[in-house]
Amino acid sequence: MFFSPKAFRSIYGYFSKRKKFGRLKSFISVWRNYNYLGQSIIDKIAILSGQNQSFTFDMDGEEYLHDMAKNGVGGFLIGAHAGNWDVAGSMLNRIDSKINVVMLDAEHRRIKEYLSGVMKNLSVNVIPIRDDFSHLLKIKEALQNKELICIHGDRFVDGMNTIRKMFLGSEADFPAGPFLLPLKFNVPVTFVFSMKEGFNHYHFYASKPVQPVSCKSPAERSIQTGLLLDEYVKELEIILSKYPEQWFNYYEFWS
Repeated sequence: MFFSPKAFRSIYGYFSKRKKFGRLKSFISVWRNYNYLGQSIIDKIAILSGQNQSFTFDMDGEEYLHDMAKNGVGGFLIGAHAGNWDVAGSMLNRIDSKINVVMLDAEHRRIKEYLSGVMKNLSVNVIPIRDDFSHLLKIKEALQNKELICIHGDRFVDGMNTIRKMFLGSEADFPAGPFLLPLKFNVPVTFVFSMKEGFNHYHFYASKPVQPVSCKSPAERSIQTGLLLDEYVKELEIILSKYPEQWFNYYEFWS
């Protein structure tokens, strides 16, 4: 809060400008946000070191994921930098399908370095995003094997294609890739979130799967990508209305 002013300004602006909190409530919410982030890191280490029996879960929409696995078509689970995805990975052990998590290569290397000493229960396969686009071949291979692909839809890096949408009352840029890929591979997509409730309890949410429309032209694909992003933004806004202090994006997200 005191030694990272750029991150503080961005998350404080989220509470004050987007959530319309007053100054004191915004300041307290920043503290609670950092507190939740610290808890999520500790919970992540506990889960990956095999201590998942210490946690309890509620599951909303789990049946949708079972259906995707049972129907044997594979698909995308699009999440966000909200709550704790690593804990969700533990919950997804109940799904009869291999889970693949797509993340930036730098994030993948850091996680492996930080957690190599305790990582005993990594229940998912990681597909790192690389400049040579080799991750697309791995995604294609996983979908051909009827597996599930998990990816975040609320963060991008310079050079990525983006789509601008209204989000919490103002325009913001979202990465196009997570919403274009389900169209490219013609597989269903659901939006998933794992939110912390209490000391060691999490609530998992999955929306009803959407089957993308087959597109015959780039223009039609662009329209359908935007419509899929609209659905994602709607679900993310609902989650952040319930858990406003559990969104962990520390940069100027809005235009």
